Amino acid sequence: MTSLPDVSRLIGVGVGPGDPELVTVKGVNALREADAVVVPVMEDGGTGRAEATVLHYTEPAKVVRVVFALNERSDRARREAAWDAAGERVAELLRTHGTVAFATIGDPNVYSTFTYLAQTVGELVPGLVVETVPGITAMQDLAARSGAVLTEGTEPLTLVPVTAGAAVLKDALEGPGTVVAYKFGRLAGDVASALRATGRTDGAVWGSALGLPEESIRPADELESGPLPYLSTLIAPARRDGGRGGKL
Repeated sequence: MTSLPDVSRLIGVGVGPGDPELVTVKGVNALREADAVVVPVMEDGGTGRAEATVLHYTEPAKVVRVVFALNERSDRARREAAWDAAGERVAELLRTHGTVAFATIGDPNVYSTFTYLAQTVGELVPGLVVETVPGITAMQDLAARSGAVLTEGTEPLTLVPVTAGAAVLKDALEGPGTVVAYKFGRLAGDVASALRATGRTDGAVWGSALGLPEESIRPADELESGPLPYLSTLIAPARRDGGRGGKL
């Protein structure tokens, strides 16, 4: 007879933007020590970026695919039904496994599906312990690969999901600091317009599929070419006219 685990632990593990070398040592250890590793997939069942990264560090038999409506924004009922179903599946795993890891691209506390999953599972599993392991974000990876400096001195840094609308991005670009835009691929033309309107095109850079064979990193003045991958990232560095240390 199989005994039930004394404590149920759900760990959100950030696995970075796609390059498997960017998973932290702590993240690798969490994946390997977990009894099961959940990876989010879309309904088409294709291997997602998180799963592809996880498979570099743990055996396939331990990986459990769970369907999420990852890009569903218009149909709230369908989206919440998918969250509920995913939560039930993870709760089921936790009833027979002491520790379940959930692999998420980037960081589990930055625009991650893990947030919603943890809330749902917490209502289903009494005494659930929720932990997170931070991961490298797309903006950090893009900065490293492009040479863009995210912040200096007293500059603020603003992160905007363009799914909130191009107007939100434009407001941020009118401010004094560096602006990072996430999830803007479908609105590339609107992003280009916002950059031009605020005089922030020069020095700005965008990238997609970071660390993967299809990686693309280009100046922001090439955004006119049409829709880009959904998970494209933009960095518009702060205006820096004061020379070295001018923002201190």
